[in-house]
Amino acid sequence: MPAPQREILTLPTGPTEVMWRRSTRARKISLRIDPKGGGVIVTLPSRAAQAAGMALLRDNAAWVADRLASLPRAILLADGAVVPIDGLPHRIRHSPDGRRGAWLEPGSLLVSGAPEFLARRVADFLRAEARRRLSALAIAKAADGGLALRRVIVKDTRTRWGSCTADRTLMFCWRLIMAPPYVQDYVVAHEVAHLRHMDHGERFWALVAQLTPNRRLAMHWLDTHGAGLMRVGPPGAATSSP
Repeated sequence: MPAPQREILTLPTGPTEVMWRRSTRARKISLRIDPKGGGVIVTLPSRAAQAAGMALLRDNAAWVADRLASLPRAILLADGAVVPIDGLPHRIRHSPDGRRGAWLEPGSLLVSGAPEFLARRVADFLRAEARRRLSALAIAKAADGGLALRRVIVKDTRTRWGSCTADRTLMFCWRLIMAPPYVQDYVVAHEVAHLRHMDHGERFWALVAQLTPNRRLAMHWLDTHGAGLMRVGPPGAATSSP
């Protein structure tokens, strides 16, 4: 699949960043807001003309503008910025003389070293914490369910908070480390349940209920606050709940 193309287009509501994507699985042209990049993604079927996508975009310019205006404020990983960890606010504090990389103190995330490396060190710390916690949680839930787990991968996923592959690999978005623990618990339980049921049928949801009591509360939290997690750090691609 060719790499997405980005450009700035002047819509009736003003300049807007647009990402064009081709998909062999898409049956019709679709629009989706990119909460990370603060733009709009236009997905085109293989044989659809880009002009048709442009027409759909212009016809829905007001909808795009409204959705972009409602996005949470972007948060850069900089000294003094506040980022959530386990759903609780933590202020990033530069501690140049420290020798520990990045570490947590009550209400703070301290980062040592030169200021130009601060953002990368914060991102590396959050990814490492997500990998450690989500991996341990997935292993524990798989054991509780008597399920075989091959491995856990944590990355900046593009379309889902989590996924399960046919080879029994679970993948999670590192940004879940910023969500409350009960949200992390639900997303991990959701993907662990896919180790037995690859669909979303009744037996799947029954297993999810055995693995976590947090389904509805967590889904509501992700629907309400998930876009905010995507606004932390450098821009990228969109995601959605599992």
